[in-house]
Amino acid sequence: MNWNTTIQFIRDLVLPGLDILILAFLVYKSYQILVQTRAVQLVKGVSLIVLIYGAAFFFNLRTLLWVLNFMVPGLVIGLAIIFQPELRKIFTRIGQGDWFKFLHQDTSIQFEALVSAAEVLSARRRGALIVMPRRVGIKNYIDTGTRLDAEISSALLLTIFAFDTALHDGAVIIERGRIVAAGCFLPLSDQPDIRRNFGTRHRAALGMVEESDAVVLIVSEETGAMSLAYEGNLLYDLSVRELTRRLKDLMSVSPETGEDSQASGEAVLDEK
Repeated sequence: MNWNTTIQFIRDLVLPGLDILILAFLVYKSYQILVQTRAVQLVKGVSLIVLIYGAAFFFNLRTLLWVLNFMVPGLVIGLAIIFQPELRKIFTRIGQGDWFKFLHQDTSIQFEALVSAAEVLSARRRGALIVMPRRVGIKNYIDTGTRLDAEISSALLLTIFAFDTALHDGAVIIERGRIVAAGCFLPLSDQPDIRRNFGTRHRAALGMVEESDAVVLIVSEETGAMSLAYEGNLLYDLSVRELTRRLKDLMSVSPETGEDSQASGEAVLDEK
């Protein structure tokens, strides 16, 4: 009798509660992924189509139902093509986002050494590209460069980005508080609204943040401007103080809450 009561209790209370908790967890993590990948527009479009279809079904609008049934397969394929980058990022985060790890990875970085090196490089008009991944792994880009596994120091960064070194044209990748690789090749952004005066470094920085949740520091070789790219945006010509503040904010909070720091700063993408 006791066993039957226990089993009945589990079926009536524990399993429904567990069902709700799992569903709430999946909804929460899905929302985090959508915010990080900027696929909210995709959800809005799908929701609108579902609402229209539901209204047509409820009110028995046969002509509209026929049109929707005819168009939906094409719309699904069209949405998949149009939002291909966002869908790719969603599956990237599902595969690499480490859903069940509630503690963030160690992203402690010696910001003083990093900003100090950027300031010197800016004054000397030496270009630099420094990538700092957060939760999404970028091992495929690390493997394109030269492995270092070195402590962060201004002297080392200045040496890497000197004109007469073999690694100065590539990107430095900093992971878990260490310089893991240098001379790395990054993907170039194909956004059509990037300022024409930006060179390969800025396009590579935008391409990197479009592919992952990394934060990228750029020093322009032509102007000496220090910029930050993250979550598909690029903030141009930041002061040392602003650069330090934004780096600490972006690398000390989770990616989904880092969007608050977009409130100020000059975005470099031209208006369409």
